Amino acid sequence: MGSPLGESRTRVLLLGAGELGREITIALMRLGAWVCAADSYEGAPAAQLAHEHRVLDMSQPQLLNNLIHEVAPDIIIPEVEAIATGELARAAAAGIQVVPSSDIAAICMDRERLRVLAHERLGLPTTPYRFAGSLEELRSGAGTVGYPCVVKPIMSSSGHGQSVVRTAQELDAAWTEAQTGRRAAHGDEISRVIVEALAPLAYELTVLTVSSSAGVVTCEPIGQVQDHGDYRESWQPAVVDPAVRDTARRIASTAVLGLVQEANRSGERGWGVFGVELFVLHSGAVLFNEVSPRPHDTGMVTMTSQRLNEFELHARAVLGLPITSGHTALILRPGEVAASHAIVVSGEGSAAFTDVPRALAQPDTDLRIFDKPAVHGHRRMAVSLAIGKDVQDARARAGAVADALTITVG
Repeated sequence: MGSPLGESRTRVLLLGAGELGREITIALMRLGAWVCAADSYEGAPAAQLAHEHRVLDMSQPQLLNNLIHEVAPDIIIPEVEAIATGELARAAAAGIQVVPSSDIAAICMDRERLRVLAHERLGLPTTPYRFAGSLEELRSGAGTVGYPCVVKPIMSSSGHGQSVVRTAQELDAAWTEAQTGRRAAHGDEISRVIVEALAPLAYELTVLTVSSSAGVVTCEPIGQVQDHGDYRESWQPAVVDPAVRDTARRIASTAVLGLVQEANRSGERGWGVFGVELFVLHSGAVLFNEVSPRPHDTGMVTMTSQRLNEFELHARAVLGLPITSGHTALILRPGEVAASHAIVVSGEGSAAFTDVPRALAQPDTDLRIFDKPAVHGHRRMAVSLAIGKDVQDARARAGAVADALTITVG
């Protein structure tokens, strides 16, 4: 494989060309890598910038296999979940570096494998849970963990197919939602589900954790607001008790080290950025929830808060460059907090942004417009960024940028 700093360019195949993929592409190209960005639609944000792009259904094994043979990459970076993971394993066996590894990608897509690894093998604290492959098993599992509980497909993301169940009478509807509402649902194929106790949640955290040739390091915890499993706001650093902060970073490091060890057993490296999602209870206890084996949407706040943002960290790590705690340091003044605010647009057609000068009139504010080709229903189309004197001020400033924009769809 060629070095990004040497004479031979490293060839990267990016599977998923959305807004996160766009920033990864920019970071890779700045380090001299050649990038081909693939997605399921024309005009995806990263595809507009990459050296080459492709449009295909990446969940179809033969189509993905053909793409890998055509591009002949040194590195494959999955940036979405709907990918034929078997082809990633085949590519890794052929000597292609899969990020963070083909096995990690498969584990993190499968809530059952991930929960077993995190709780039963690594000993990380989680909510009580059971797995179910039928409605009858779901009823039994819900009875064990108690009500209220949450039912999720084991193979989905971003809240798709998820239900909160408060009584046994709601289980039938939750089972149906898990089967039909999940991502990558195919016909009559039955998906196993996880049913877990609804924790007395105070708030959620994301800890971006980086595995590189220098080992594993963590970023400052990120606070967040979600709506039905989708990110709406985030801020860094999350203002939490020091004990919670330390526990969160320890759990994140343990989870990622466990995943990296799985990769190493297969001869893979396990390098890249991981978004470790955590629950913090009213008691102050910190619970492991899930891991995203790629830059996290809540981590977009790092574009204004850190020495290197999560996309630059990801690019450096996968290209073999060492990442240390100095690279993840905040660039904020003492007491300051950075915030991001997702701009979700509703309608049908292309979106046009105006009044940008007015939106960015205040100092310490910024905006990233993703330039997605169209909106169908509702879609995240941009993110605003701001720095404030505290969490409330930073969130208000980022929200004010979003509110000042005029967005027309049609």
